[in-house]
Amino acid sequence: MRAGDRIFFASSNPGKLGEFRALARTAVAAPRVEMQLLPKFDALPSFEENAPTFAENALGKALHYSRLHDGLVIADDSGLVVPALGGAPGVHSARYAGPGATSEERIKKLLAEMEAKNGAERAASFVCAIALAEGGRALAIVTDRVDGEILRTRRGAGGFGYDPVFYFPALKKTFAELSGEEKNMHSHRGKAFRRLLATLSFPTS
Repeated sequence: MRAGDRIFFASSNPGKLGEFRALARTAVAAPRVEMQLLPKFDALPSFEENAPTFAENALGKALHYSRLHDGLVIADDSGLVVPALGGAPGVHSARYAGPGATSEERIKKLLAEMEAKNGAERAASFVCAIALAEGGRALAIVTDRVDGEILRTRRGAGGFGYDPVFYFPALKKTFAELSGEEKNMHSHRGKAFRRLLATLSFPTS
């Protein structure tokens, strides 16, 4: 890869794209990587994310969309893992409260499932897997995580998904209370993306 290379993000989620763009601007000193949503993503044949792990879903998605569009394609799969719930919501994080459910509905279900859990039973992790592919060929796949706990009530107005109930003890805030800079530094997605960039080669000429 070279500075200025364009990477297409296999998603229609502008929130995630915003995080990746911020990370791409700050994670590497010299090279600059341009992140864009994959054009007409919703019109492309969809990829069924039915694998049992985040890594398999991310890699399958990157390979699938890299066969449908020229250039470098990045895909991620991420979610919340709660050991006391047997790893749920896990790879079903986005569909935890059923197809089409809102973030509020997913949080409501999570808090109901966690109601009787106390102390260490409320431990949770955000996990992110990111894969990079080109022309149906895998170039890299990485994973990372951040550990915290599930609160009983929502806190904060930022972020998205389960952020308002995911408490990060190191900063004594929920992910919804973190600034953009704090979240990029500590989030599972930020850590995984920096790991991905570290695996890539940027020629100097």
